[in-house]
Amino acid sequence: MADITKRFGLLHLRAAPTAHIRHLRGGTVAHEGTGLAFWFRPLAAAISEVPADDRELSLLCHARTAEFQDLAIQVTLTYRITDPELAATRLDFSIDPETGAWRAEPLEQLGTLLTETAQQHALELIARTTLAVALAEGVRTVRRAIAEGLADDARLAELGLVVLAVRVTALRPEPELERALRTPAREQVQQEADRATYERRAVAVERERKIAENELANRIELARREEELIAHQGVNAYREAEQQAAADQVRAEAEAQRRTRLATAEAEAAVLLADAQAAAERALSEAKAAGQAAWLAAHQQASPEVLQALALGRLAENLPKIDSLTLSPDLLTGLLAQLGRPAPAGGAR
Repeated sequence: MADITKRFGLLHLRAAPTAHIRHLRGGTVAHEGTGLAFWFRPLAAAISEVPADDRELSLLCHARTAEFQDLAIQVTLTYRITDPELAATRLDFSIDPETGAWRAEPLEQLGTLLTETAQQHALELIARTTLAVALAEGVRTVRRAIAEGLADDARLAELGLVVLAVRVTALRPEPELERALRTPAREQVQQEADRATYERRAVAVERERKIAENELANRIELARREEELIAHQGVNAYREAEQQAAADQVRAEAEAQRRTRLATAEAEAAVLLADAQAAAERALSEAKAAGQAAWLAAHQQASPEVLQALALGRLAENLPKIDSLTLSPDLLTGLLAQLGRPAPAGGAR
């Protein structure tokens, strides 16, 4: 939309670079072109604004196939007005000089024309096509049919309108029919998936069988090696027992020899000890005999009183312990009488 400002009773228009402006004053062209900017009087001006940029138009149409099945076709058109002067004379692109807005709806008219024309070519093509072909090749054929039909349309050429591109974004049947059509493909995919599952299971079973065979072979090999190990262990144990027996025999012989030598040494030592003890006992006996003889010889020369005193002394040594002693007058009288007697000649008192 053009930008219009008011200054001192005059209006100034400034157009976008993609807008074609046609200014008529008094029935003659005063200004014409894209991206214009000029002053004008609103009461004497007739201005048209034709877009010169590329425009997008999306449309949705329903068509019936040769089997009377409904198809929804979604198409996007790209168009441009290549002859703005011609379009301004065929459609109402006039704008309000005060606001710059279109007085009519020219773009809606162009959209309706393009939609109906594209639908016509799509319906004609789909009506001659079966559902399977339409679903398989419909996008390409519908795009080509619409593009060729719009390019050959005289009405569009008279309006200076050119369709630059046609894109078919979707071509779908009814939801129930679409689900029915998907069923065989889904079943086939499911069958392929089941087949892949069965093959995977078969491969897994085969691998498990090989694993079981390998485990069994490993167990057999392990049992064989254990048998060899047990045999080797028996041989080693037998050899170890033989060696142990030989070592025990050697140790027994050595111990017997040691004990024999020890017994011999002990016997010799016992003989020497017995000889020494016998010699000591003989010497002791001889010494006792000599002492006894000397003791007897000494006592033979002593008087009876001395012997009696010695006997009393030895008796006193061997008497039990006496806690108290009672002396009677009779005993003391006798002892005193004996002490008062004169001693015999050559004797002791």
